[in-house]
Amino acid sequence: MRRVFGLLLWACVAGAATARGEDSACAPVEITPGGPPTRERVRAYAPIFDLCAKEGASRLAIRQMNVDGTPLILTVDPQSLQTSLERAACWRCEETTDAAQAGTRYLKALHPPDDPTRPPALVNAGLIHGAGDGAFVTGDLCPSRKPLDRAFFEELAAQGPRTPVMLAVSGGWIARHGADFAWLREKTRSGALDIAWANHSYSHPYVRRLPDGRNYFLRPGVDVDSEIFETEKLIIAQGETPSVFFRFPGLVADAALLENVRSRHLVALGADSWLALGLRPRPGSIVLVHPNGNEPVGLRLFLRLMQTGVMPLPLRPINEAP
Repeated sequence: MRRVFGLLLWACVAGAATARGEDSACAPVEITPGGPPTRERVRAYAPIFDLCAKEGASRLAIRQMNVDGTPLILTVDPQSLQTSLERAACWRCEETTDAAQAGTRYLKALHPPDDPTRPPALVNAGLIHGAGDGAFVTGDLCPSRKPLDRAFFEELAAQGPRTPVMLAVSGGWIARHGADFAWLREKTRSGALDIAWANHSYSHPYVRRLPDGRNYFLRPGVDVDSEIFETEKLIIAQGETPSVFFRFPGLVADAALLENVRSRHLVALGADSWLALGLRPRPGSIVLVHPNGNEPVGLRLFLRLMQTGVMPLPLRPINEAP
């Protein structure tokens, strides 16, 4: 059944505008962080897959929601993979399918061909190496009681304006590190960094000494949808936009989990250069560090690789990896 009528009807009941100081009904969305709890601000959150059009432009919508009384959709540019929050009332949307969008770069990234050279394994699920030269720097912000390693980000910013970095952030980290998250947002707004916000689950389930096959997301009872959507809602309530990328806790998943994440239209992301494990980067590497205070050795190695010219350059946005 076509969703366009439902979206238009839903849009008609919108309350106060989310964008501050904007009178136009289709002004860019700008969500103010803080205020009431996320569950009160972000409501009716649900996965969809719609083809949306507006003034000659087209996007794929993967989530619908109501934020501060305004119906919004989370959209993806099917070629650049760039995400944006848009006002539902401003787009004409109809339900689509993966098969109908199979020719887009987004769906090709979502459903890559099987790699016969890659052994089946639980560890390092998802895309582990990007296309072309340079390197794709990614940092995982797992739940941690330690402060953000801000010096790492200052070093990145010293590479030049809008240095790209992908941060796989857990909801538990955001909830505990509001000031650090605001500091990172300011780095983006000042033009120092270009941060892509990936999903790293909400609770990052983990039990010490438990085998990988029964740990992380493979533990019985893990609610995958809740882990994904609660993190997305928190990122949105804090004024940012989730990307299409998802990194499994511990980089551990099986085929069923991979398919589950893909069904939510998220591109699973691994890494072929986890620095703290001694995996040296090469052209196209997806580099992994943990700037959450838990892995200083990886950050020291990153600094050394940059200073000695060993890190492949340029540093590139993660959207260019698939």
